[in-house]
Amino acid sequence: MKNWAGNVTYTGEIVRPESVEQARAVVEDSASLRVLGSRHSFTSISDAATILDASGLPEICEIDSSRSSVRVNGSMTYGRLAELLTPEGLTLSNFASLPHISIAGAVATGTHGSGDSNPNLAAAVSKVEVITASGEMLMLQRGDDDFAGAVVSLGALGLVVALTIDVEPSFHVAQRVFDGLGISDVAENLATVLASGYSVSAFTRWNDGDQLWVKSRLEADGSEVPVSNDAAALLGELTEASSQRHPIIEFDGENCTAQFGVPGAGVDRLPHFRPSFRPSTAAEIQSEFFVPREHGASALRAVAAIADDIAEALLVSEVRSIASDTQWMSPHSGRDSVALHFTWGPDGARALEAARAVANALSELSPRPHWGKVFDPTQFDLDQFDRERFVGLVQRHDPHGTFRNDWFAHVVASQ
Repeated sequence: MKNWAGNVTYTGEIVRPESVEQARAVVEDSASLRVLGSRHSFTSISDAATILDASGLPEICEIDSSRSSVRVNGSMTYGRLAELLTPEGLTLSNFASLPHISIAGAVATGTHGSGDSNPNLAAAVSKVEVITASGEMLMLQRGDDDFAGAVVSLGALGLVVALTIDVEPSFHVAQRVFDGLGISDVAENLATVLASGYSVSAFTRWNDGDQLWVKSRLEADGSEVPVSNDAAALLGELTEASSQRHPIIEFDGENCTAQFGVPGAGVDRLPHFRPSFRPSTAAEIQSEFFVPREHGASALRAVAAIADDIAEALLVSEVRSIASDTQWMSPHSGRDSVALHFTWGPDGARALEAARAVANALSELSPRPHWGKVFDPTQFDLDQFDRERFVGLVQRHDPHGTFRNDWFAHVVASQ
């Protein structure tokens, strides 16, 4: 079996339990085990001698009586969760660009959407239920001493059986795509650009292909939540796209969420791709790096300066904004961040070389990597994370390293 993009082949025996008790037995009988979600990571983070495919475990969707949270199974996708919440008049505050990803895998790697005030997906988790290597159930909730190490867990704490997630009343979003804002303009006006909507993405190839995707949250009366005068003036100077767009400007945008300012539910606008369609190109490899928001403009200029060096590998880049959180291993822990995302072609060696060039260009700006995407760990100061405390938590609950694979040893525990 391969990952979603096809660049990783899983080497272990894949087992698919259909009950929590079956899953517990697999955990207890395994010396080397990782859990497989929607297979959207681009590294061997999920590989081990035994690979537990959690997609066969029973579906859980339990909305609490106050309607402020929902308990779900870890293998559920965000698209499926939205499908279950919508009839109840509930939703999540934000979504990633793909609604196809599993909840446990997304939060374990610090995956995110966009928006100056929107933290990553892990920040919405208030409780996590994990089967540890001993077969025991570990439950940690917001406020517990170890909770901040248990959500962005890199899959090393155990099998996530269930998570409790914050929800809110449903709201509508309108999405518009604009041309006419080059990457130098984005760098020059970065704070204004990122504040021009509830969720904002700037796509670029550093020399061409520039697009600004603005997702505006709507009030109950259908009007857009106001933005600053500077942001409104900036958008007023741009040209709205006349056709449905894909992030890669030459591609057909049919599979993307509706644009042209047509109102729709959050799940139908905040992701870039519709839940019912296969997203993006699939034949791709991804990298993503995060810098403190105050260094965002410098980061854009640094990458623009090496545009020619990465052009052959690059399909498209995306610039986003993420609010800070408190998770020990979150790429956004303790700082508001600007994300620089890179979609590379399917050549793994070329993608890694390009990712190294970007990391080198960002080296003076305190970059952090996305755990599920391609990067060279030797280029990063991983002590920016509360790594020692996290490794201690993992070792306490898994002293024999059942859930610590080669990827974990090389990337997280080696420095």
